[in-house]
Amino acid sequence: MKAAWYEKYGPAKEVIKVGELDAPEAGPGEVRVRMYASGVNPSDVKARVGSRGPFKDKLIVPHSDGAGVIDQVGSGVDPSREGERVWVYNGQWERPMGTNAEYIVLPERQAVPLPDSVSFAEGACLAIPAMTAHRCLFSDGGIQGQTVLVTGGAGAVGNYAVQLAKWAGAHVIATISSGEKAARAREAGASHTINYRSEDVAARIDMITNGEGVDRIVDVDFGTNLRFSIDSLKHNGMITTYASMGNREPAFPHYPAMQRNTNIRWVFVYAMPDEAIRRACEDIVAAIEQEALTHPVAVTYPLEETAASHEMVESGAYMGNVVVMID
Repeated sequence: MKAAWYEKYGPAKEVIKVGELDAPEAGPGEVRVRMYASGVNPSDVKARVGSRGPFKDKLIVPHSDGAGVIDQVGSGVDPSREGERVWVYNGQWERPMGTNAEYIVLPERQAVPLPDSVSFAEGACLAIPAMTAHRCLFSDGGIQGQTVLVTGGAGAVGNYAVQLAKWAGAHVIATISSGEKAARAREAGASHTINYRSEDVAARIDMITNGEGVDRIVDVDFGTNLRFSIDSLKHNGMITTYASMGNREPAFPHYPAMQRNTNIRWVFVYAMPDEAIRRACEDIVAAIEQEALTHPVAVTYPLEETAASHEMVESGAYMGNVVVMID
């Protein structure tokens, strides 16, 4: 099968190879998916430079997200699943063989039905971004009628968070950094956008909510945003955070947070509880079928240009999702 892989950590163009590997076979409880698109996420490029510890495998086929068609099922799997269009998640989590190849073998639950309305490139955008957004929003129950602040509302996770919050009946505010990103967040369902580079975020939220604050924050940069997030929450409000790249070891304002009974939930998509995974997959498919989700593909690359796709993600010079197409 055609695939891209690396045999050591390092810069994309120095370590990523493209060629032929043996195709895997589905075992008991597994399905084999013929991949047509592979999503490239920041965690994939971080893994390539060593974020997951010492290099333990002979080689690694990168990427955890993707979409394709089940072409083989193992024993114990309903044969009718052959030919099913699917999106997959956790493809390269704690295993060497990810989605950036013609075929991948996975436990059957990790291959989720992909509605016909969604292309393979769009399906490759779903898993990490949409499942992270879902966990951030619904980890503590329904959000109908709540006010939700999504930081980075035009990003991959943020855009899905805005859409899913709107779908669930919440009032959505999003922070952005440009007019173009404001338009993207509003298209997704944000009622208000705040440019965090030029505006006082806490003051704007106070004005928008008539001094009440927000019920929940979906946060892309926890450490950096602490300067306004605690002050922007209602008492007993919740911050759900999935990243803190701007300040990886923030000083925490204990007493202001304590005095508001602030709750903080850390979200790591790869280690979500089984029930959270099940609900996320069901809700994401339901929202798609109700035409409540769009999937912004920023740029696509052929398999042969996998290294360039990693460099694009590292650059941050895109809005949406980066996808590798596998012919």
